[in-house]
Amino acid sequence: MSFSFTDKIIVITGGAGGIGSHLAREFSAKGAHLVLISRNKEKLESVISTLSGSGHMYIACDLTDRKEIKKCIEKIDQKYGRIDVLIPNAAITTTDRFDVRSVESIERELDINLVSPLIFIRSAIDLLKKANDPRIITTGSLGGIFPLGETPMYTASKFGLRGAMLSMSLDLAGKGIKAGSVLPSATDTPMLHREAIEGGNSLQFMDPPQSTQDVVNSFYKMLNKPRFEIYPKRSESWLVKVALLIPNQLPRLMPLFRGSGEKGHKKYLKELEERGIARKVGDGWEYIG
Repeated sequence: MSFSFTDKIIVITGGAGGIGSHLAREFSAKGAHLVLISRNKEKLESVISTLSGSGHMYIACDLTDRKEIKKCIEKIDQKYGRIDVLIPNAAITTTDRFDVRSVESIERELDINLVSPLIFIRSAIDLLKKANDPRIITTGSLGGIFPLGETPMYTASKFGLRGAMLSMSLDLAGKGIKAGSVLPSATDTPMLHREAIEGGNSLQFMDPPQSTQDVVNSFYKMLNKPRFEIYPKRSESWLVKVALLIPNQLPRLMPLFRGSGEKGHKKYLKELEERGIARKVGDGWEYIG
């Protein structure tokens, strides 16, 4: 059966971002009430103004602040009294290499991508249990299966979130809450634009980045037929899984992937230039937005 969105309360962290805002527009058009959470109030207001229907709410919140998470849950409880679908979607990444970045930046990335989603989920459990058919769907990443050398903290956080969700899915299934993850590869969002411009991991560009619609379609599939994991690009998921069957061979395999990725990276940068998102400056690139 198809999932019914009518009057469902759907909470999305990172609701002002590329994937989060696209999910919100699609789900609101189908009759859901959206709660969007992000740090940027102006961006949240902008996204809310594009949603269909009524009864939506945004909350400007620093997800690394436990007290603010508690306030978020209290506000949702006061207005709706339940959560039907929780989508912990907020994430960040950086191109700073591990051996030169600050300890503080390591802690922040792990907090936003791994610790905060788990704390938000735990804080929302009581409201989820008040729904008739509660769901939790995290936005994971193929970086949670395959190591990305240039972004080890992003990889660590997504490996951790994937493991936590698989464990949580086993535990919560018997308690009436369906939990799972959508694991996209590189997706054409502002986060990927910046990463490409700043010299991120070239392996992400072996294939053209998928659209946010591809990711949204996977969320639909997850809602219509709950499962532990789903991958927008199944071919890529098999490739990375097979590669990890022989982890000691990764140094030999990486050069095979990297050449294709570097070509794709250059092609994507040219595309961003044509779209007015980036421009060439000397030997590098600059983000226009």
